[in-house]
Amino acid sequence: MEKTKLKALVSLLDDEDQEVITHVEEAIILVGDSVIPLLEQEWERNFNPIVQKRIEELIHLLQFQSMKQKLRDWKENESDDLLKGLWLVSLYQYPDLEFEKLKATIEQIYYEAWLELNYTLHPFDQIKLLNEVFFGKMKFSANTKNFHSPSNSMLNIVLESRKGNPISLCAIYMMVAQKLKLPIYGVNLPNLFILTYKTDQTQFYINVFNKGIIFSKADIDNYLSHLNIGTSDIFYEPCENIEIIKRVFRNLIFAYEKVGDLEKIEEIKLLLDSICEPKENPII
Repeated sequence: MEKTKLKALVSLLDDEDQEVITHVEEAIILVGDSVIPLLEQEWERNFNPIVQKRIEELIHLLQFQSMKQKLRDWKENESDDLLKGLWLVSLYQYPDLEFEKLKATIEQIYYEAWLELNYTLHPFDQIKLLNEVFFGKMKFSANTKNFHSPSNSMLNIVLESRKGNPISLCAIYMMVAQKLKLPIYGVNLPNLFILTYKTDQTQFYINVFNKGIIFSKADIDNYLSHLNIGTSDIFYEPCENIEIIKRVFRNLIFAYEKVGDLEKIEEIKLLLDSICEPKENPII
């Protein structure tokens, strides 16, 4: 959209006729997120708080629509890239977040781990070395004080604070481990997300939220028994990246329910729904 045309449309956002405002907003929305920089410039130039608020709402709507489309594209074409999926989640709260910044931080953690890892060691000992880097040198830890905070689902905040919930810590740990060519994957347990080290000969589990403690299938059996939940393959076997992103969104819904932010709850449900199958209940 040309600047002159956009300015003309923005000038009508303070019109008293709601029908005019609706027509203007629809015309801007049709252009798509490419118009956001121009809207931001107009916001800075405009000193009418009503117009500024309407511009802010337009920008948010455009960003939200763009994010839904990017999530669909990621699901269809790039779901093997977990980092990109987590970046898209973070865009909801931080729309200007750069993917390359997150990638560089993961690369740095990987490099620190690569310096220490010895591939001739037993898998248990490899995990112990990785734990020393992740929890010792890099200072990652469980965010037990603010367990339900939405920030625990925002990868950029977790990487900055070095504190997160089970799934965010597991995701970072797993991405680093896989860059190190270690066969480590996510596992969806009820109320807890864990990792598994799995090859044809060896399988064990890692609780990253509890400083990378190693445990066995029997421990999962006991855990499920205490919860009165029957066994299922999904509680023992690797899950796909798409399931990780869905769980992150579900955590966000729960986090916003805790603070009563109804608007964000509904928006996150829509984002979750955009990557669920048609017959799938996105909230379960």
